[in-house]
Amino acid sequence: MTTADLHTLTGAYVLHALAPDERAEFERHMENCPSCEQEVRELAATVSKLGMAAAVVPPPALKQQVMRKISAERQQPPRVTRLHAGRRRSRGLSRFVLAACLAAAAAFGGVSFWQHQEAQDARRAAHRAEQQTAELAAVLAAPDARVSSTKLHDGGRGTIVVSKSRNQAAFLVSGLPRPPAGKVYQLWFNDGGTMRPAGLMDPATADNALLMDGPVNAASGMGVTVEPAGGSPKPTSDPVALMNFPA
Repeated sequence: MTTADLHTLTGAYVLHALAPDERAEFERHMENCPSCEQEVRELAATVSKLGMAAAVVPPPALKQQVMRKISAERQQPPRVTRLHAGRRRSRGLSRFVLAACLAAAAAFGGVSFWQHQEAQDARRAAHRAEQQTAELAAVLAAPDARVSSTKLHDGGRGTIVVSKSRNQAAFLVSGLPRPPAGKVYQLWFNDGGTMRPAGLMDPATADNALLMDGPVNAASGMGVTVEPAGGSPKPTSDPVALMNFPA
């Protein structure tokens, strides 16, 4: 490997991307090249700061963009016109190599981070489901639970269970038709004629048993409407069901 080639290895050296023999050769070169030694110190400091930065999830296409950019760029050794010029080479190429390596590392690391995040999200979702199931069971089994059932407009049957001591309500429904594509059934607390969002039903099943989101407080009843997927802050359709809470 020529001296000119060795000058371009500072970024790869800092990122531990050199083969053992290349690393040893570069370290011997660096002993007699103050410019490389200085650049290695600067790049190492930069990498250290980046390592302490807050992690973010890179866009899904980042890896492909980085690899495509790297494959399109040809790294050329610096032009050395005299011995002194070799020591005062341009640092642009080494900087590019480091930037490319860091971007690639971020892309590959982002995949691992994304997978880890996916696993964490799944665990959190499972934990939330367990909590909601436990709270639903607690409402249904509460000593002061009051129950009221009625036939719904679309042929289903709804049952509301209210526990004043827990300040919570549960809604159970069976036989409800599936909502239109892109729609979902949304529950509401009826606060004296003002409807307050209380959760979404699973559109994939006709039978649901769920804890209504939020406290009952002074609500006198509840309603069900068909809303766009994701829900609405206020009802946008006529109610499928309106039920008064049991006394």
